[in-house]
Amino acid sequence: MTLEAQIRDFIVENYLFGDTSHPLEATTSLIESDVIDSTGVLELVTFLEDTFHITIDDADIVPSNLDSIASIASFVSSKAVPQKSVA
Repeated sequence: MTLEAQIRDFIVENYLFGDTSHPLEATTSLIESDVIDSTGVLELVTFLEDTFHITIDDADIVPSNLDSIASIASFVSSKAVPQKSVA
């Protein structure tokens, strides 16, 4: 299962209560479409940390990282890859 599929499944099950009657595109704004609210963001962060074994700092909890399935997948990928430091 792809990263986007795992994230989509979590969102559909937890915020749309399994309702798949309206396809959730990867670029759909979860905030603007009222799929997720501020409490939902915190639940999403917990899911991402637990599922993908990453740490999400408070400064990372911004719409550009968490507003769509595509942006979440990109963000998780960037956190999962160790960053090389420049010496």
